[in-house]
Amino acid sequence: MDTIWVIVALAFIIAFVFSMFGQGGGSVYTPILFLFGYVVLISVSTSLVLNLITSVSAGYVFYRHKMIDFKRSLLFVPGIIAGSLTGSVVDNLHLVNTTFLLWLFVAFLVIAGGRMVYSFREKAKNEGEVPKTFSKRMYALIIIVSFLVGTLSSMLGVGGGIIIVPFMTYICKYPTRWAAGASHLIISFSALFGVIGHSAFGNLDLPLILSTGAAVLVGGNLGGRIGVRMKSGMMKVGVGIIMWVLAVQVVLKLMKVI
Repeated sequence: MDTIWVIVALAFIIAFVFSMFGQGGGSVYTPILFLFGYVVLISVSTSLVLNLITSVSAGYVFYRHKMIDFKRSLLFVPGIIAGSLTGSVVDNLHLVNTTFLLWLFVAFLVIAGGRMVYSFREKAKNEGEVPKTFSKRMYALIIIVSFLVGTLSSMLGVGGGIIIVPFMTYICKYPTRWAAGASHLIISFSALFGVIGHSAFGNLDLPLILSTGAAVLVGGNLGGRIGVRMKSGMMKVGVGIIMWVLAVQVVLKLMKVI
């Protein structure tokens, strides 16, 4: 009983902190559950459920402040859904050796995280308006990126926002807070269909989900309230640091330390 209350407290803190930056927190939920003795697939599936709750809770705050561009954010959804279902099948049937893919993921996290942190040293400037339209090349890129995000999210139990926020900020040219709002909407679809895929294989621990879900719901809402007021520079630094933390976690996992 004592252990579950520790997990609940940690889930609240993770949801509170990560939701500020448009993240679901899956990059931390999964290893924490694993370290507390839960098997990998249960850790991943529970992490996806908590991601879903965090994103819906925080996303509602961004929605109330009119910081979600539904029209263009929903362009990510088909690829996210396809990738999430694909990732859950690949994960449960052990179809792919993911070691090389994970090392590429680490390289991306280190480089992109550095770019986000370095942006804090750049002179402050207005980020401009939300883009009204995309080119055909951008549409194609969104489909590819969203599929990869959904696949990685479902396979690793990580929040897709760790890729979506930098992609929307630097490639799609979104203001950072709008990118965070869009990220919560997109992550909710990614997590939902990842959960559906894992539930087909019976990998849901309902008592664990119920005991942590309420804490994540409250934490995500409170974190979202801070996120909509946070300066873009601080938000970018926060995302960058989270990317570095996840990179370290993945390396430790590859080295079989955790």
